[in-house]
Amino acid sequence: MKKITLLAVVIIAASFASCKKNWVCECSDSNGEKAFEARSQKMKKSEADTWCKKGNDDSEYTCELK
Repeated sequence: MKKITLLAVVIIAASFASCKKNWVCECSDSNGEKAFEARSQKMKKSEADTWCKKGNDDSEYTCELK
């Protein structure tokens, strides 16, 4: 019984862990047409979202994480 409980705890803990993967940042111009896309290295989604939108405050492009 202890082994089953321990295994369940490990599985639940693993499901809450964020995985790192490659992300695509797609940027479009003011007309809504796709201008370019950039691919990230392995990172968490929150890090990739920050990376994608970084520096776009004064830019003519709108970038979104895909």
